[in-house]
Amino acid sequence: MRDSLHQKTPYVESPLDRFAVGATRYIGSTLSLILHSIFFVAIFGLVWFGVAFEKVMLILTTAVSLEAIYLSIFIQLTVNRQARQLEEVSVDVDDIQEDVEEISKDIDDIQEDVGSIQEEAKEIGEDVDDIQGYMEVIKENVEDLNDEFEKDHTEEAAEESQIARLEKTIEELLREVRRLKKS
Repeated sequence: MRDSLHQKTPYVESPLDRFAVGATRYIGSTLSLILHSIFFVAIFGLVWFGVAFEKVMLILTTAVSLEAIYLSIFIQLTVNRQARQLEEVSVDVDDIQEDVEEISKDIDDIQEDVGSIQEEAKEIGEDVDDIQGYMEVIKENVEDLNDEFEKDHTEEAAEESQIARLEKTIEELLREVRRLKKS
């Protein structure tokens, strides 16, 4: 799955990192826009209280320059944080892509297996049909043999009956001959 270069290392945010993220969120808010507007109006309002315009501009320029420096630092911290998160997501996406490829391969293998099973099931069905045909022929042969056996058995019984009658007749004749000899 992951090679050793792409192993996730958990990132622990320091309090300063959390402060930078919070500051960046605040600076990008409507409240920040309102407070900055009030601040700039107040700075220019110092002129009405007798502060020299040059001093007001010096204070404003210094404040804006310092704020720009800190804003750029906060923004860069946020960009770095986002880059780390994007890298982690990229690794996760790569892992998911590998998983999807493996699943796709497994699905292809399963589809091949299902095709083979279907072919084998069709062949088994054909074999079952052949066996049923053979069973019909065997059934007919057994019925024919039963008919022949019954016929033979009936003929044999008739012959035995005739033999029994002949034996009886011969015995009667022998008795008659004995009786005639005695008389």
